[in-house]
Amino acid sequence: MKPKLLIVDDDEEIRTQMKWALAGDYDIVLAEDRASAMETFQSAKPLVVLLDLGLPPHPGDPDEGLATLSDLLAVERLAKVVIITGQGEKAIALRAIGAGAYDFMVKPVDPEELKLLVKRGCHVAGLELEYRQMQQMMSGNSFSGMMGSSSAVRTIFESIRKVATTDAPVLLLGESGTGKEMAARAIHQCSSRKDGPFIAINCSAIPETLLESELFGHEKGAFTGAHAQRKGRFEMANGGTLFLDEIGEIPLPLQVKLLRFLQEQCIERVGGRQAINIDARVVTATNADLKKGMAGATFREDLYYRLAVVQLTLPPLRDREGDVRLLAQFFLQRFGAQSNKSGLAFDSEALRALDRYAWPGNVRQLENCIRRAVIMCEGKRLTVRDLELAPAEQGATASLKDARENLERDMIQSALRKHAGKIAPAAAELGVSRPTLYDLMEKLNIGKE
Repeated sequence: MKPKLLIVDDDEEIRTQMKWALAGDYDIVLAEDRASAMETFQSAKPLVVLLDLGLPPHPGDPDEGLATLSDLLAVERLAKVVIITGQGEKAIALRAIGAGAYDFMVKPVDPEELKLLVKRGCHVAGLELEYRQMQQMMSGNSFSGMMGSSSAVRTIFESIRKVATTDAPVLLLGESGTGKEMAARAIHQCSSRKDGPFIAINCSAIPETLLESELFGHEKGAFTGAHAQRKGRFEMANGGTLFLDEIGEIPLPLQVKLLRFLQEQCIERVGGRQAINIDARVVTATNADLKKGMAGATFREDLYYRLAVVQLTLPPLRDREGDVRLLAQFFLQRFGAQSNKSGLAFDSEALRALDRYAWPGNVRQLENCIRRAVIMCEGKRLTVRDLELAPAEQGATASLKDARENLERDMIQSALRKHAGKIAPAAAELGVSRPTLYDLMEKLNIGKE
C-alpha cells in the first residue's frame, strides 16, 4: 500500500501540481485550510505533510500556518511536516523548524527535490513509528525483566506473582537457556525483599573444595590460605534472596549444611563454632533430573522436598508460540542500538527461519544468534545467511499450522507475482476479498513488493 501524504495549500493550482508530481508513489489527500487539514490528518493519518504557511483567513500572514503546524504535531508528534514557503519567508520557515517542522522548501518547488525530501520523511517517520510500536508491544509483554506473550510464559508470570508474596523456597526447573535466573530475579523483585540483596551463584562453576567456603564463609586460619575472616553468600544475602543455580551439583556433605539452614535459618562458617542467624529466601534451579539423583543416592530426598515447596517449570522456547519473533525484535533493537545500526529489520525469509528453528539453546541461543547477525549484516535487512540457521538444524517435523501457513504463503505469493502485485485481481483469483488478502499478507509477513 502507498504511504499517505497530506498536502495543505490554499492555492488549488499548487495543490494539483504537487499531487500530480507525487501521485505515482503516494496516496494523496488534500486540504485548503487549518480546519480541513486537521480533519483530514486525523482521519487519513499520513506520515508526511506538505504545509503552506499562508492559509486563510489571512493568507499573507504565517500565523495560521504556524498554528496548523502546532496542532498537527500535538496530534502526532512523529509526523514529518515539510513547510512550503515563499522566498521572503525563510526566517519564518526557520522558526517553524524550531517549532518541530521536519524541513522546508522554497517556492517554486523543484519536483525531484520534493520527491527526495518526501521519500526521506516517510522513511524516517516509518522507522520512528515502528520503534514506538515495538516499545509499546514490549512494555505490554514484559514482566520484571522477562518477556513473552504466549500462554505458557503468561502462566509462569502469574505463578511468580503468587509465590513472590511468600518466603517459601522455590525450585525452578527447565532446559538450559530458558531464563531460570531471570525468573529468580523476578521473584525477588516482586517480593517484600526487593530492597534487599539478590545474590546468585552457579554451584557447578566453583570447585567442590571451595564451594563450602564460598557459600558459608570461613574463619581466619580455617585452612591453608585463609588469612582473614570471610563472609559467604548466605550472609551476603541476609535480608534478601539467595539464588543457587545448578543445585544438583552440590556434593552430599554440603547438602546436609544446606538442609540445616532451611530447617533452622542459621549457618556456621568453615572453621567456626558460632551459629549465625540468617534471614534469606532460597531460590534454586537445575536442568538436571533431581529425582534420578535421589534414586542414585547423589541427592538427598529430604533436601529435595525442602527446596521444592513450590516448583515452577520454565517452558522451552519451542513451546512458546509467538515469543520467538517478539524476543528476536527486542534483541534486534537492543543490539542494533549498541552497534550504531539503526533501522535494522528481518526480511520475510529470516522471520520464517526464526519461527521454524527448534532452538535447542532456548532464549540464550536466540539472543546470541541475533547479536551475531547484527554484527555481521551489511544491509538494513537481516537475512537467513546473517542468522546462520542452516536448514539441517531446523525442526525435523513441521506442524500442521506450519504446513497450512506455508501453503497459504506460496499461493498468495504466486497470485501476486502473476498479477504484478495488484491486490484486486490476486484476491479474485484466490477467492477472497481484498481486506481478507491484506490480513493474510500481514499475518504471513508478505510484502507487496
